[in-house]
Amino acid sequence: MITMNHNAWKTTGLIATVVIVLTIPLSLLLNRNAGQTKENVATFTGGKACISCHQKEYRLWKGSDHDSAMAVASDTSVSGDFNNAEFTFNGKTSKFYKRAGKFYVFTEGPGGIMKEFQVAYTFGVHPLQQYLIPFEYGKYQCLPIAWNTKEHKWFQMAAMVYKPEDMKPDNWLYWTNQAQNWNSMCAECHSTNLQKNFNLDTKSYNTTWVDINVNCEACHGPGSAHIEWAQLPEMGRPQDVNTGLVVKTSKINSRQYVETCAPCHARRSSFGPYDHKYSEFSNYAVPQLPTRPSYHIDGQFKDEDYEYGSFTQSKMYMKDVRCGDCHDPHSLKRKFEGNALCQQCHKAEDYNTKNHHFHKSKGEAGTSFVNKRGEKLGPGDGDLCRDCHMPGQYYMGVDKRYDHSLRIPRPDLSIKLGTPNACINCHDDKTNQWALQWVNKWYGEKKKAHYGTVLADADAGIAGADSGLLRIINSNLYPEIIRATAIGYLSAYQSAKAQEAVHKALNDPDPLLRHAATENYMEADSSVLFISLAPLLNDPIKSVRMEAANRLMIFNKGKFNEIQYETFSKALEEYRKSLEYVADFPSGRYNLGNYYSKLNEPEKAVENYKEAIVIDNLFYPAKINLAILYYQQGKTDNAAALFHDLVANHPDVTDGYYYLALLYGEQKKYTEAITLLEAAITKTSGNARLFYNLGLLYNMISMKDKSEVTFLKGLEKYPGDFDLLYALFTFEMTENKRAKAKSYIDQLKALYPADKQVQQLYNQFIQGN
Repeated sequence: MITMNHNAWKTTGLIATVVIVLTIPLSLLLNRNAGQTKENVATFTGGKACISCHQKEYRLWKGSDHDSAMAVASDTSVSGDFNNAEFTFNGKTSKFYKRAGKFYVFTEGPGGIMKEFQVAYTFGVHPLQQYLIPFEYGKYQCLPIAWNTKEHKWFQMAAMVYKPEDMKPDNWLYWTNQAQNWNSMCAECHSTNLQKNFNLDTKSYNTTWVDINVNCEACHGPGSAHIEWAQLPEMGRPQDVNTGLVVKTSKINSRQYVETCAPCHARRSSFGPYDHKYSEFSNYAVPQLPTRPSYHIDGQFKDEDYEYGSFTQSKMYMKDVRCGDCHDPHSLKRKFEGNALCQQCHKAEDYNTKNHHFHKSKGEAGTSFVNKRGEKLGPGDGDLCRDCHMPGQYYMGVDKRYDHSLRIPRPDLSIKLGTPNACINCHDDKTNQWALQWVNKWYGEKKKAHYGTVLADADAGIAGADSGLLRIINSNLYPEIIRATAIGYLSAYQSAKAQEAVHKALNDPDPLLRHAATENYMEADSSVLFISLAPLLNDPIKSVRMEAANRLMIFNKGKFNEIQYETFSKALEEYRKSLEYVADFPSGRYNLGNYYSKLNEPEKAVENYKEAIVIDNLFYPAKINLAILYYQQGKTDNAAALFHDLVANHPDVTDGYYYLALLYGEQKKYTEAITLLEAAITKTSGNARLFYNLGLLYNMISMKDKSEVTFLKGLEKYPGDFDLLYALFTFEMTENKRAKAKSYIDQLKALYPADKQVQQLYNQFIQGN
């Protein structure tokens, strides 16, 4: 029998217990349309209806990046050179031209074949403009050759973003494949009231919008009720409404303000179209937590994060600074340029001086240099607050964006954690040690503790890191998004204090923490687990109740009473619809596969796993779960083929080695199994189960010394791991080395005091002395 990692599916057998918490009043408060009838629920009218009354706001917005987010391709909207221009890349020449007032490009298409395509829409405006090409089934694809509006030239954006192998026609990142599909990847944040309308059966789109660009109602919500309010006589206007606007933007706190921008300015997993109905962002999406690989371990951005994930880590956010304090909400321009922006709060005499930044200002004599990115830097660059506290990074080839986590440069953390710092971001010919010497000289050697070190220790599975995680989770001094991240890491630690902290977070006022706790709470006693999670089926926040339904899916209907099952069914229906909304992504299909697998509908599960692989043939999670499902169905040849595919095409992913080795072990092919696990433990992406199963295999073929050494190496890398401690205890008992065995049973008892199996083993051991 294959010994599966219990975390692979994150499911546990549970027993149903009746616990119901009613939260209807809070739900009504969170529903912006609460109390409205079907007749007077606001509808979208289009931004043109706002202009006559809001001339000032319109003038500010006109010409902004929101105004130019998307447009029909025309002489006024197209920035690129379509005057019979040519662009050559990798020996192939693309041509850009006009015919009968339409814009065309002759370039590589599906299968790498050169073909003519008509440009339907422009996408974005500065510092680059992309172009959308229509395809069958309602799809629009983003052309990989974009126009650099700064240097006025065509450039191959994909070549600046992806590896050469990613641009091959069969790769999902190739421009005619799903990763560059406008309907799913880009559309919802470049148009107003975007309805993706993906048909799961036909795999087609019927995408619609009210305004093609980001217009008034994208932020303020549907405006019909506001227009009705404005048309009333001034003395007849009700005073107890937000002037009829669905989204309130004045007299709100900083969190509410930031969450108004979050639906587009967050890296997230969306549940459906943004209709402005709810005030909490977590009713629409789960934001990406600042974890690898999208972020560095200390929270600095790595991939695009669209500001929210960074800014909500910042001290500024914790001090109630909001987006509108720096950016005009209509023009999007910064309210002030240079350091004047920061001097709204930070005194110039303290911070805009050489005694603070230690760099020369513009106009001072000094040398200039060109860094490895081709940026010319010199006097006047190092004295900008932004460059030290918001170091920039290029995305989409030429778009420099700034890290909104607003942090102090920490070359000491770079040395310890391998993270970036602002000093080396500019002086990229220098070392972190060089930067640290200057920082120590200027600001002193004493450094504040940073949560990045705790998260790094937890990410590496280091024993004792849970104490640091507990400190983060239990303190309101840390940002909620970091506390939620810490909960994710804490789930790997099975101590009583860890379980207690995650359990406590199930009732935290912040929905992000509740969601993280719901996702990660583990309890050996299934009845306790159910008692803890069942109330969350009634949570007013969609992300929380859907995750609760997901966790409780493995219960049979008979485990619920009538009221519970009705609540569970509603939450589960929400969850299914949210998965179907993103079923044009490989991850969406993969999660649908998991959904149907838990419902014991293997045929639908197989169908969705296969479809995930069709969308992206390198999406290995679907391959792993499909192989496991094949194995459970007795289709070992199919399973083995997928495991071989994982080993061959995903050499850094240890799951292929692991599961294929276990399959070989069952078939008594011990030598082949050992070879695979020996290779797997050299990978950085391994886990404790690799050492555990390799040690067992050595023991099975009577290589006892290697067995013990393997268990010990695993324990050194994963201190406190339950299975490795249990294996060593059993091994030493079998070898009649009771003194050694005692050290391991003592560790188990200390680390897992609530575990009944450990208590039983300990009692047996004591009684045997």
